[in-house]
Amino acid sequence: MPVVETKPSNKVLIVDDVPKNIQILGNILSRENYQIAYAQYGEQALSILEKQTFDLILLDIMMPGMDGYEVCKRLKSKEKTKGIPIIFLTAKADMESVVKGFESGGQDYITKPFNSAELLARVKMHIELNTRRKQLKELNRTLEDKVKKRTLQLQEANRRLGVLDKAKSDFLSIISHELRTPLNGVVGLTNLLAQTELDEEQEEYIRFLKESSDRLMNFSEIALLITSLRVERYEPELLPVAINNVIEAAIYELNEQENKAVPAIHVAIEKGVGLVLAESELIKKSLMLILKNSLQYAGRKRPIDISVFRETTMLHISIDDSGPGFNKESMNHLFEVFAANNLMHGEGMGLSLSAVKLIMDIHGGEIHINNRENNGAHVELTLSLAEPLNE
Repeated sequence: MPVVETKPSNKVLIVDDVPKNIQILGNILSRENYQIAYAQYGEQALSILEKQTFDLILLDIMMPGMDGYEVCKRLKSKEKTKGIPIIFLTAKADMESVVKGFESGGQDYITKPFNSAELLARVKMHIELNTRRKQLKELNRTLEDKVKKRTLQLQEANRRLGVLDKAKSDFLSIISHELRTPLNGVVGLTNLLAQTELDEEQEEYIRFLKESSDRLMNFSEIALLITSLRVERYEPELLPVAINNVIEAAIYELNEQENKAVPAIHVAIEKGVGLVLAESELIKKSLMLILKNSLQYAGRKRPIDISVFRETTMLHISIDDSGPGFNKESMNHLFEVFAANNLMHGEGMGLSLSAVKLIMDIHGGEIHINNRENNGAHVELTLSLAEPLNE
């Protein structure tokens, strides 16, 4: 333990009813620059301690009136004096007296007659310990204040983030609702125009108009989905679901929406994979969003592979395409709704993957994305099986 230099501020109170003992103790301590105060009985000591503070008390046990044990107990019962170390002065070195002294709150004892070296060593040690104790207490108080301050800062930061997050979701919801009404009109009129007699240039215009309106409609639907999942804290109804039925439904609906202009989708499901705990409509939506992204960026002439396998209590659904894959910049922001670089394969809107991630989260599942070695994107969904499978 580092040595604490003795300074005049180290004050010691000597409590003893024998003047000679006070004189001896005073002479020994004064030579070491301790400030000394005296009391000859217990009540006087308590009165002095009401007005002054000390770094140590040398307390005689056997005194007329209130003995040292009682004085010690009273000092330890008060907030102002309970931290002051007390060394008992006693001519009684029997075990019973020593134990009684410690039980009353004393830190140490010295037997009479006094040994100067022992007395100084014990006084110095207990003052050092008490100084370290005060420093530690102050350090803890400072740390607690810093923790409280930091906690308040974090709470305020979280509150602001909550406000911003709600503002984002509200923005998505408003934009989605505002888009849908005029879009429905645009889509309807586009379909009507497509059924009329058009020259080649007009057909090209209608095709472009239809692609743009479909893209906006898709954005609106995904934005509404994200809003419901994030703001409304959607609670899915998890039921045992056969994943092959969900995959078939997703492919069928995708063909209907894309007017059957989709590439071959190869599905390989491991035998006996079992059922998953899921809300089938949301899982179907996830699969459709991933497949649409593959169609958009891998092209409509390249096949897409879907494979399903199980591993202990989890089911894995992998979707692989042969497109350009994800660029390095987009890989860092794949699931961020409002990230500037949140782009699938480096272009297009990234809301699809954000929606899929939210769907996996509320299912307690996971989504992993990476690029294949020979070009193409690899997306893997993980869901819990309805029942553990026996190996």
